[in-house]
Amino acid sequence: MRVDLIQHTPDPEKVVAAAARLCYSSDSVSDLCERLDDKTVASFVRKLREMGHLSPFEHVSFQFAIDGVSRALSHQLVRHRIASYSQRSQRYVEEKGFEFVVPPSVQRNLEALEQFETVMARLQKDYRELLNCVPAEDARYVLPNACTTSVMATFNARSLLNFFEHRTCIRAQWEIRSLAEKMLKLVRGVAPNLFSEAGPTCITQGVCHQGTYSCGRLKTLEGKK
Repeated sequence: MRVDLIQHTPDPEKVVAAAARLCYSSDSVSDLCERLDDKTVASFVRKLREMGHLSPFEHVSFQFAIDGVSRALSHQLVRHRIASYSQRSQRYVEEKGFEFVVPPSVQRNLEALEQFETVMARLQKDYRELLNCVPAEDARYVLPNACTTSVMATFNARSLLNFFEHRTCIRAQWEIRSLAEKMLKLVRGVAPNLFSEAGPTCITQGVCHQGTYSCGRLKTLEGKK
């Protein structure tokens, strides 16, 4: 898996602070931005987050290039609807000799790994043979969820906070959790105040919504208080 933050709104924290201040000021956005120093911006962003006043966070966006992830992951990713996606098409791009993601549980089990690789090899052969007699858009029906793909994804900051809340949770599927952790590290590098409190609700809110499926981390955190 490779994840790159290829573009984002310039000076995202100042944009968020200016958007919020505009609601209560007769000044222009340009004038507001000129009077916002780093200390004021950081304080304002933290206050907005603590109040749950997150609509100003929607004015800044972050664009990611995601490569080497499985189709199983991409099916989960697009469930986060307030975002924009472009994905390599299996209709127009042939997947001869496709690469695939091997789950850790399979890697740890030699018998399972052998069976997994045998299935992948057979599917690669079947796919190549189908390409000789049907269009790629139909041959792709035999391709597995393990097949790798590339995605470009653009989120606004508020949508990212929601994404991190759900996908950095230990209950999240391992591959998309890894993606979320990489994305969180990248955005914290350019907007630390926007995302300093991002993460699963057990850490950010002191509550777990998983019920009987809870991993138990909340109790561990409470025990450390």
